[in-house]
Amino acid sequence: MKALVCTQFGPPDALTITDCPAPSAGAKQIVVRVRAAGVNFPDVLMVQGKYQVTPPLPFTPGKEIAGIVTQIGAGVTAFKVGDRVCAQIPHGGFAEEALVAVNHLVARIPDGIDFVTAAAFPLAYSTSFHALKRGQLKSGETLLVLGASGGVGIAAVQLGKIMGARVIACASSEEKLELCRLHGADATINYETSNLRDAIKQSTGGRGVDVVVDPVGDRYSEPAVRGMAWNGRYCVIGFAAGEIPKIPLNLVLLKGCSIVGVAVNSNARNDPTEYRENFAQLMEWIANGKLEPVVTATYPLARAADALADAMARRIQGKVVVTPG
Repeated sequence: MKALVCTQFGPPDALTITDCPAPSAGAKQIVVRVRAAGVNFPDVLMVQGKYQVTPPLPFTPGKEIAGIVTQIGAGVTAFKVGDRVCAQIPHGGFAEEALVAVNHLVARIPDGIDFVTAAAFPLAYSTSFHALKRGQLKSGETLLVLGASGGVGIAAVQLGKIMGARVIACASSEEKLELCRLHGADATINYETSNLRDAIKQSTGGRGVDVVVDPVGDRYSEPAVRGMAWNGRYCVIGFAAGEIPKIPLNLVLLKGCSIVGVAVNSNARNDPTEYRENFAQLMEWIANGKLEPVVTATYPLARAADALADAMARRIQGKVVVTPG
């Protein structure tokens, strides 16, 4: 089979499409013929050796897939050959076939959901939904989303609206903000051309925001904390902009706010029941048309490295998907 392979840590242009042995299902494993694989910023970090979990070299990146079960290992009873499934996996998605342990998140795809859609939500949408639940977002509250046009960000915009919030989307260009408005944002802030703290104050009539979803970090985090309302909740997801920010804790004290860590993989490991319930809720919303993952582009497997390069350069809006099939 063909797969995108990382043989040394570095930028995406060092990755190569390689002929690899096809996987074989062991105990409690299935093999999936990959029809679509979502692209996520952790993939970019992983190939550079900067992710919190670094697989041994060589490896194939790709953490979320959708496709058709082709092999069943010993002890697997929940799936059969021919099932349409989506899964979140540690790595291995940018390939014609992927090995999936059934103790990881894997679920049948309901009728009416195509493979591209099914591959676009397991990681980003699960992360945003977990963040909003960790942030205890309530109907009628105000949600601020940093990096709102990215995969996690646009998911937070859509889910915030489903949960009844007023959503303020923040991004770095008018084009990105327009995407956010198309998918439900009530207000937008260009944090490259505006003073973020002042813009939050103006957009909320001086009150501040109740919940912040932050997958960006760097210089945007502190002004967002300063723009929080009393008893607000700040959800830390990642640091796509580069630097890990250092927040003055006196701000937390003065605002009575909470800083909440959001790590969906840790949630899956430590509270698998809640994680699967969240995933099932997302799947239900997609199946009934209440939620539609925002996919802005697809790439063939031959251009999977280009997809990662675009993610690294922050050229991606919404979700993009690699289609090996």
